[in-house]
Amino acid sequence: MTRLRTAIPGPKSLELQARRRDAVAAGVGSTLPVYVDSADDGLLVDVDGNQLIDLGSGIAVTNAGNPAPAVAEAVHAQIDRFSHTCFMVTPYESYLEVCEALNELTPGEHEKRSVLFNSGAEAVENAVKIARHVTGRQAVVVFDHGYHGRTNLTMALTAKNMPYKHRFGPFAPEVYRVPASYPLHDGLTGAEAARRAISAIEKQVGADDTAAVVIEPIQGEGGFVEPAPGFLPALAQWCREHGVLFVADEIQTGFCRTGSWFALDHEGVVPDLVTTAKGIAGGLPLAAVTGRAEVMDAVHVGGLGGTYGGNPVACAAALGAIRTMRERDLNAAARRIEETVLGRLRVVAAKTDAIAEVRGRGAMIAVEFTERTPDVAARVAKACHERGVVVLTCGTYGNVIRLLPPLVIPDDLLAEGLDVLEGALLA
Repeated sequence: MTRLRTAIPGPKSLELQARRRDAVAAGVGSTLPVYVDSADDGLLVDVDGNQLIDLGSGIAVTNAGNPAPAVAEAVHAQIDRFSHTCFMVTPYESYLEVCEALNELTPGEHEKRSVLFNSGAEAVENAVKIARHVTGRQAVVVFDHGYHGRTNLTMALTAKNMPYKHRFGPFAPEVYRVPASYPLHDGLTGAEAARRAISAIEKQVGADDTAAVVIEPIQGEGGFVEPAPGFLPALAQWCREHGVLFVADEIQTGFCRTGSWFALDHEGVVPDLVTTAKGIAGGLPLAAVTGRAEVMDAVHVGGLGGTYGGNPVACAAALGAIRTMRERDLNAAARRIEETVLGRLRVVAAKTDAIAEVRGRGAMIAVEFTERTPDVAARVAKACHERGVVVLTCGTYGNVIRLLPPLVIPDDLLAEGLDVLEGALLA
């Protein structure tokens, strides 16, 4: 089916791109400079009338649709009532409802508390604040290939220098990086990789000085790296034994993306704190830290918060998105996407030496190329973009194509997008 009316980008997008150069700071990048006019489940329609198949979901944000009807309805209803009061000044019920949902859905049956923020980086930063306050320790352990945000502290936590950290330092102190589990490259079992990481922590930092271990259950920007089975449980056990808080960064993996509400559910790992954002609110800015009640309640009154954190419109959107996830069983939808995409791409991988591995869980799938440079991935992405399919790249070496389709994408649209990707991979 022909969905493109013009070359990509089209003339109207090019006009807007010219305006952008005079208005927007050059440091803000865009993967594909087409300007979106409207969207539907799995489709982006640009200002030139081109229909692009969306296999990126705004980086794992529009899991439940773009927009999900329940999100749009909730936002309209809320904005007609009031747009803002600041929860720290005069609170409102929807903030409570989002926290109640998070306390129920995040891993573990223990009593929990939540606090709401605006972005994933803000959530991670506050998780570190909480861990340091509660433990009385300063050191934070993170991992090779990890990504946690663009604020000063979260840049320190993030592994990759360019483009996230280059010439933006000095960064926050007392951050220590240890090896992660990367089965394709290290060949280690989960237990072996965990022993290596724990040994590094004990030698470089010391358990008694470590406030928190912060880790993505599946590394996102680092390449959609799924650790070997047993790696995460062993780390969590070490943390429990030494009074270190185990902090799961589920910002990209959360809210049905991996075929479960959260990626840690797959191995039954229960964190002390979990950070969420992205898919939580159907495209509106919202983030959270959820954790053990005794940990969260240990922070003094006024120590957590922010002017816009848990904005009522964003809270309404989150309740609509979570309702959609439940009603449409988007965990099952993600598992169906996994079966389809992995099945097709592994057949392609068997036909070319250029692909080192196809991997992923749920609707979070990656193709890593053998060449450790961005060149091949960039060429494949460009070929897809020119044919109207939005794919993203990632990886420490920039050599990974990542797929994050909306969990509500129709089967025929997904198949059409994969046809284009397969052609680009084999070319």
